[in-house]
Amino acid sequence: MQLYYSPASPFVRKVLVVAHELGCSDQLELLNAAANPVQPDLRVAAFNPLGQVPTLVTQTGVVLCDSRVICEYLDSEACGNLFPGGEGRWSALVLQSHADGLLDAAVLTCYERIARPEALQWDDWEAGQMGKITRILDLLDKDIAALEGPDGPDAQRVDIGTIAVGCALGYLSFRFARFNWREGHAGLSAWFERFSQRPSMQQTAPRG
Repeated sequence: MQLYYSPASPFVRKVLVVAHELGCSDQLELLNAAANPVQPDLRVAAFNPLGQVPTLVTQTGVVLCDSRVICEYLDSEACGNLFPGGEGRWSALVLQSHADGLLDAAVLTCYERIARPEALQWDDWEAGQMGKITRILDLLDKDIAALEGPDGPDAQRVDIGTIAVGCALGYLSFRFARFNWREGHAGLSAWFERFSQRPSMQQTAPRG
């Protein structure tokens, strides 16, 4: 399988963590692609009209776009359990939704400062995005038991929800050092430190 990726993308990292957890990372051929909202990589745009990473081309030539779709595909192909059944499924999907929402706001904020000309940057709009990030952090920290699972912090809960949250927090640490998301979120910070020790997280640390 061919995965068009950027080593700095948190959405790509989510796919890679899932692949490592499922033991199928060696089946992915990683093809570096430009992650630029203004000038998308034409190789990716040929398969994915949005020109975004991650984009996966399966062994049968099927093109899958969006990290959520790709992660569920990998889990299904590997007969994994990162997308649990029953009530656990909704808990995992809601966590993933919160994490992806945080990342959407964070990535847009980065683009505001990196890609948009300084004269066109809008401080109030950026503040609105950062407000979303703060509210999601507050929610996750308040309900830290949901991340830890029923057996407490010593028995890590590993599913698409916790993986997505781990990648989202990792991106904040990577791109938003001045923001210091850990301040006021002691429980979430401690959870992230534990979760970050997983081999899948260690092997997919963002760079670039």
